[in-house]
Amino acid sequence: MPLSGIGGITTWRDAAEFIALGCGTVQICTAAMVYGFKIIDDLCDGLSNFMDERGYDSIGAFRGRALPSVRDWDMLNLNHIEKAIINQDLCIKCGRCHVVCEDTSHQAITSSKHGKRHFEIKEEKCVGCNLCVSICPVPDTITMRALQPGEIDRRTGVEVRGDYANWSMHANNPTRAETSSDNSEG
Repeated sequence: MPLSGIGGITTWRDAAEFIALGCGTVQICTAAMVYGFKIIDDLCDGLSNFMDERGYDSIGAFRGRALPSVRDWDMLNLNHIEKAIINQDLCIKCGRCHVVCEDTSHQAITSSKHGKRHFEIKEEKCVGCNLCVSICPVPDTITMRALQPGEIDRRTGVEVRGDYANWSMHANNPTRAETSSDNSEG
């Protein structure tokens, strides 16, 4: 079945990711409204350069190549926890990260410090959704840091575990099979 990717496509890299996930076409609306129609030329040029560098002679040559890495949501490692970090030296203080987090997510980014524009992650509220990374216009200004086993997740107060646990094993899954360790005391 033909697929067309839509939602959040702003750069050639975004388009390439949708194509690598199986889309034959991509659609751009909001980015063209925000940046003007010239963004389409920039996207096409970037995608063409990417394809030349990788030796792809057509969209079909790399369409779907990322599919082997895709997993069902219930197989994701629920013990893997990440938090956003803002590089203050790169931040242009546009505030896009704050707006998107404040209005549509977890209110986990400050907007001021000492009366001046300042954007910083409130780690105790950050759920690691990656939305701020995707909206930031300056590459590598906001990155994600994986919490290491033994660290305390400041949002939950729980120590990060290093073992793998998917939804079928999670304590909040009402259909999970109980194990002897679930019933043991102490």
